[in-house]
Amino acid sequence: MSLNKKSVDDFNAKGRRVLVRCDFNVPLKNGEITDETRINAALPTINKLIGDGAKVILCSHLGKVKEGPNEKESLAPVAKRLSEKLGKEVKFISDYNVTGADTTAAVEAMKDGDVVLLQNTRFRGKEETKPEEAGEAFAKELADLADDYVCDAFGSAHRAHASVAVVTKYITAKGGTNAVGYLMQKEIDFLGNAVENPVRPFVAILGGAKVADKLKVIDNLLEKADTLIIGGGMAFTFLKAKGYEIGKSLVDDEKIDYCKEMMAKADKLGKKLLLPVDTGIAAGFPDPIDGPIDVQYVDSSKIPADMEGLDIGPNTQALFADAVKSAKTVVWNGPMGVFENPTLAKGTIAVAKALAETDATTIIGGGDSAAACNQLGFADKMSHISTGGGASLEFLEGKELPGVYAADDK
Repeated sequence: MSLNKKSVDDFNAKGRRVLVRCDFNVPLKNGEITDETRINAALPTINKLIGDGAKVILCSHLGKVKEGPNEKESLAPVAKRLSEKLGKEVKFISDYNVTGADTTAAVEAMKDGDVVLLQNTRFRGKEETKPEEAGEAFAKELADLADDYVCDAFGSAHRAHASVAVVTKYITAKGGTNAVGYLMQKEIDFLGNAVENPVRPFVAILGGAKVADKLKVIDNLLEKADTLIIGGGMAFTFLKAKGYEIGKSLVDDEKIDYCKEMMAKADKLGKKLLLPVDTGIAAGFPDPIDGPIDVQYVDSSKIPADMEGLDIGPNTQALFADAVKSAKTVVWNGPMGVFENPTLAKGTIAVAKALAETDATTIIGGGDSAAACNQLGFADKMSHISTGGGASLEFLEGKELPGVYAADDK
């Protein structure tokens, strides 16, 4: 997949209708936005297009929309907040059809520098999420509203949805440009180049619960990285594959042979594969998740049969931190333990601290690791925190992301 894509800096948007796919999938509570990160991330691209004198048509999904169009999953609160942040009206078109007569009329009335926000794209159901099954009418209707298209929704870039990837075909057919926004460009620069062209030594750290979620990531990163560190719940399947007693720890018995293959592959390629050497154990998972818990630390090969591993131990923290010290590029995806619990967050904190203190380019791959960095106060010390959990994982797998692939090459 070519990563050299046209961006908003590569075409003249003055007087042109530009459809921008954003990621406004924000958390709402009683109609109020509780985290504005995704709105803030979209502002540089929107402001650039306003400044260029484009007619800016924004679209996004919100939620899973399982019950059909409804006010709880309307983008109205986003339009209100965006208007405040941009210092100008963002006209919201509440039409549940997204591209109906109200939308067409509003777009026709736009002047240069105006901004409109369309209704939740998922209100069109399978026409948005499964365009190959439902026909491509919705993608074509979106393209009919615009002259050019900008994808700035990295969190959705791994989905071949109508508003993410299919719309580009119809923009191309009318001679328009398909570009990426600043947020997408940053993700491509950091994540894409870290995997395809890293400054070495390149250290990859994987955590989280399940090996199954990261099968292809482990395989791909073993080819690319110099050192692969494995912590979190997924480490126990590797430890069991080494013949260790892991007690009641999380394990994926179907993946033990796979773990053996990966350890053999690391040996064959001359790569370091680091596993926990000591483990924080308890009688069971904390309930509630952030409640008090009695933890002791044991050698990772000697977890008692009636105990469960829930974090990496101090020796492992030191081992992993040491591996990061000499790195020039570090990618981290997935916590080292049950980081939502203060007692079991020590391993994740130690890794975050090691990354914060290194001179390496540090890239956090979305999801729980991003949440951990934000909650633990290390976010501003990282080079880049990805806005897409699923998308960043697929990037690390080496997959082509539809939302990236569909943009025009430079």
